[in-house]
Amino acid sequence: MARKHILSFIGIALGAIVAAAGLVLFLIPNRIAAGGVSGLATVIFYLTGSPTGLTMLGLNIPLFIMAIKTMGLPFLFKTLYGAVVLSVAIDLLSIVLTPFTVDPLLSAVYGGLLMGVGLGIVVRTGGSTGGTDLASRILHRYTHLSIGQSLMIIDTVVIIIAGIVFNLELALYGLLSLFVTTKVLDAIQEGFSSAKAAFIISEHCEEIARRVLAEMNRGVTALTGKGLYTGLDRVTLFCVVSRTEITQLKTLVAEIDAKAFVIVTDVREVLGEGFKENLL
Repeated sequence: MARKHILSFIGIALGAIVAAAGLVLFLIPNRIAAGGVSGLATVIFYLTGSPTGLTMLGLNIPLFIMAIKTMGLPFLFKTLYGAVVLSVAIDLLSIVLTPFTVDPLLSAVYGGLLMGVGLGIVVRTGGSTGGTDLASRILHRYTHLSIGQSLMIIDTVVIIIAGIVFNLELALYGLLSLFVTTKVLDAIQEGFSSAKAAFIISEHCEEIARRVLAEMNRGVTALTGKGLYTGLDRVTLFCVVSRTEITQLKTLVAEIDAKAFVIVTDVREVLGEGFKENLL
């Protein structure tokens, strides 16, 4: 258990540093405010010259105070830790690193990519960096808005502020960067599409299952159901295979029953025997 907590804190720190690199190398120097506390801190930096990391920490303090009664202490402690590491990393990296590019499009894409990877690592290891994540939870508790709606509102307000302070074009780049960050974060949380799931309805389910087990060395689950059109009991086979094996599976089914009904769908992440070990 202690090892798991240590790895969690290491993961939060690593993710926060990666996210900080995205801000320092791409977003902040090109005045791209991709929503959230980091975007608001970027606007404040160009208006007042206040260090971005320190500003972010200052913006987070009232959120932590408001969240004390609504969030559990373990979550708040990890969130505070992530927020501090992110803020310190931004101000330290801004001293030693220089921007990679002045192209706003490249900055929006690669800055969003690094932010997504960093925040994805933080969330995947059970942490948070505060900011809009904390603000959306608070807003959700006191309104009828969902957390997703709360996040959208907060980020939209920040991007509008950036558009007023900077210009509309930079605000649009901020929106693009936010989109990239969200997509990468979701991919890291849910896993990249690395497998296929197949549902097979056939009169020869036993033979299909036997050959899949023997020739492909993949597990097969029989699901019982009923065809509402025919009124007959049916067996549906459920099988998960790698992307490179799906053609072999379809060929195998067609050899046994050319009239079999087969549904193939993407699987975001597979944990367990024959795939990826669950380390969480």
